Amino acid sequence: MKKYFIVGLMSTMLFGAWGCKKLSEDTPLELIDQEIIFDKTDSLGVNAERFLNNIYAGLPNGYNRIGNNILDAGTDDALPNALGDVVQNFSNNGTGPSNVVDDVWAKNYANIRKTNIFLANIDIVPLNLKGYKDRWKAEARCLRAMSYFELIKRWGGVPLIGDKIFSADETIDVPRNTYQECVDYILNELNTAMPYLLTANSSTNGTFAANFYGRFGRGAAMALKSRLLLYAASPLNNPNNDLTKWATAATAAKAIMDSVSATKFTYALNTAATTIHYNATNLTALYPSTTLSTYTTNVNKFLSVFSTASNSEIILPYMASNNSTVESLNDPVGYTRASSSGKTNPTQELVNEYEMTNGKLITENGSGYDATKPYYNRDPRLPGTVMFDGLYWLNRNVQTYDGGLDRPFGYGRVTKGETRTGYYMRKFMTSNSSATSYSNYPHIFPIIRYAEILLNYAEAQNEAIGPDGDVYAAVNAIRARVGMPALTTGLTQAQMRDKIRHERRVEFAFEEHRFWDIRRWKIAGTVLNGTLHGIQGIKVGNTTTYTFVDAATTNFDVNKGYLFPIPQNEVFSNKSMVQNPNW
Repeated sequence: MKKYFIVGLMSTMLFGAWGCKKLSEDTPLELIDQEIIFDKTDSLGVNAERFLNNIYAGLPNGYNRIGNNILDAGTDDALPNALGDVVQNFSNNGTGPSNVVDDVWAKNYANIRKTNIFLANIDIVPLNLKGYKDRWKAEARCLRAMSYFELIKRWGGVPLIGDKIFSADETIDVPRNTYQECVDYILNELNTAMPYLLTANSSTNGTFAANFYGRFGRGAAMALKSRLLLYAASPLNNPNNDLTKWATAATAAKAIMDSVSATKFTYALNTAATTIHYNATNLTALYPSTTLSTYTTNVNKFLSVFSTASNSEIILPYMASNNSTVESLNDPVGYTRASSSGKTNPTQELVNEYEMTNGKLITENGSGYDATKPYYNRDPRLPGTVMFDGLYWLNRNVQTYDGGLDRPFGYGRVTKGETRTGYYMRKFMTSNSSATSYSNYPHIFPIIRYAEILLNYAEAQNEAIGPDGDVYAAVNAIRARVGMPALTTGLTQAQMRDKIRHERRVEFAFEEHRFWDIRRWKIAGTVLNGTLHGIQGIKVGNTTTYTFVDAATTNFDVNKGYLFPIPQNEVFSNKSMVQNPNW
């Protein structure tokens, strides 16, 4: 761990402005004189704020970050299109202490060190903007809390270093704290910060405004607290099922919902089709014509959450400049735009999870599912999440039948270069580009959005006291947004648990929830031991016949897989470091 505390701070995007001393863009922070960053003459805090902004750059970004794959490609929801991609190590026991996939240990401790430097030096800056210094300190503490949360959801208890800034010649000998000690520390950081943070509906005089979008406001801190407490109450971290932990998690989520009701926050489920991804002509084959326009609007409402640069549903976004990376990495391979990679291949398991529009799963009696038209009359979130054979994209319908433009070799004939499951990812993709070239568009990754708060509450409240009316209301609000029917009444606690887990899966696909959910619920040993499936389409004339087929075998070791292995170099460099069990 030593080298990451000492030299983990690399180049930062700090530039001189407004008469402040100039900072080189590519100068490592440990080589920059702190008097330049925390300038005694900088009454506007220009360099100090840019240092803080650099810490924000360490927030989680879920777009294709694991060897150009999304994290969900290591779950039962998707596969990478190449057999050798490292993300599959999560589903075939390929990771280990010397090969830690998604190793963000160094990144997050580097961010913690940056935060400690900021908090130790910000008071030097004679900031003359009222309330800003306290707010910046509070934001920094939230960023530090996020870094610790990212660590403990992977490794369990980790070393807590407080405000310590290790020097270059210092030997690191820091033991791991317990998981609960880490949870308590993160809670204290968030609770301490909240009074100084902006609310979501304020003006530039100390309250929220458009130019603060993407920063930690009070609502974002409360949302992180909600997620932290939900994880802490879950079976992985609450083996004795202490119901008070569930009740505490429910209270944390409900506090945000109550603040919304009281208009203290402006968060809401997005109910506007702000981007017209589809029109009724595009989706003719997916829904009865009598109400096709309503169905199309519901698909567009869902997709607009992810194609609008800022909206009231996203509580904490990862901000990035406009780009086309998501499209270039995930486009179906038959499109003529350069670099189409088709990396993310949803599984049949995920596709089957999307209900018919009457609220029944395709396997239930009375669902109306037709195997000859497998995507007809399905939950609007399906065409908003998955590209399947016949779905309109850019200038034509996707062709994933054997020999089609997007599966030219066909099922089982290649190990990379085209879909392994018969599906591609649709979510996050912008559809208003040319079919032959890419254009840069906003891609703001939703770290936390309001839909999660509703489902966090529903899950925690159901576990704490059972499926009361508030649980139903929270889940039904998510479903109503896309025109899906309300849940049937009279569900047992176990039945409601299944419904909530279903709703999280279809609502948050590819948003890095499924990976952690199957771990905190301790079901990875069930869903990742066996075979994942795809679909094969055989087209003869104008008729395509569809068959579910095997796509990949999976293997998850329940004796050690629920926690990541501590990176080997951290064990070697810190003599007090203890490896996770069985690694």
